[in-house]
Amino acid sequence: MNYRQEKNQMKAVLMTGAGGPEMLQLADIAEPNIVKPTELKVRLKAAGINPIDTKVRSNGLFYPDALPAVLGCDGAGVVDEVGADVLNFKPGDEVWFCNGGLGREPGNYAEFTVLDSRWVAPKPKSLSFVEAAALPLVLITAWGALFDRGGLQDGQTVLVHAGAGGVGHVAIQLAKLKGAEVITTVSSESKADFVLSLGADQAIDYRQCNFAERVNELTGGRGAEVVLDTVGPEVFKDSIEATAHFGSLVTLLDPGALNWSEARMRNLKIGFELMLTPMLRNLDSARDKHVGILNRCAEFIESGNLRGVVGHCLSLDQAAEAHRLIGEGHTQGKIVLEII
Repeated sequence: MNYRQEKNQMKAVLMTGAGGPEMLQLADIAEPNIVKPTELKVRLKAAGINPIDTKVRSNGLFYPDALPAVLGCDGAGVVDEVGADVLNFKPGDEVWFCNGGLGREPGNYAEFTVLDSRWVAPKPKSLSFVEAAALPLVLITAWGALFDRGGLQDGQTVLVHAGAGGVGHVAIQLAKLKGAEVITTVSSESKADFVLSLGADQAIDYRQCNFAERVNELTGGRGAEVVLDTVGPEVFKDSIEATAHFGSLVTLLDPGALNWSEARMRNLKIGFELMLTPMLRNLDSARDKHVGILNRCAEFIESGNLRGVVGHCLSLDQAAEAHRLIGEGHTQGKIVLEII
């Protein structure tokens, strides 16, 4: 379906209030325009769905008085126009990026978006727009958690929780590219098969056993030098005993109130990874870092050593259904909206 109706109008999915998926409504709105010389306008071909989208929809935007708003941090598309100071992109270039969708800058559940060109990277040629839109946020998150926060090194063991999920499935691959031994947790036999196909060395079905005990069994009692928690407080707490002494325990979430005595006894380094911080705090210096990660991952993708998995591809007018699917938590890989 072609959503374009008339000049200067576009279709977009608007968040009309905080609440359930029904708060997402397809609407006709004005196309955004370039207002700064460093901006470019992108005709979006696909938008990735991430858990942060559903949290913002449920709990409200990060900025007051921003409703209605277009959600979606991940986007891929074709450059339509460029500002006067944009030298590294031109109309027709295919790009991918993670920007907007939190209530201040427009997100990517739309036909067009305008953003600063310094957040944008050339799309890997071997990827479709749908595949590309699935990856920026999870690649930047996994990279930051494993390498910047966790300090993962060749020959170490890493435990990746929820390895079949969005961040988990790329974290497994990035860790293997680093030369690490990868253990991951899953909730089904099919997910175990999936993560093993991505290169994981061991898959632990956490429904069948105590994952911390199993990690220690697999490592001869040592534990994993790096643990990546993508799930939440209970998993974070239980992961302390799965982390090697002097190791790193990194979480994407708030671990809540804890007794830190065992973590202290183990001399653990505790890390937090929130890749949205540069957007939320206007940290322009982080732009180059994020784009650098995307460019480095593009090299891995083009060489066939890294891939993203799209579990569901839906149309723009199915954004509410996409949010319902991600809320169920049973998908493998990512959910993407294709914008035709």
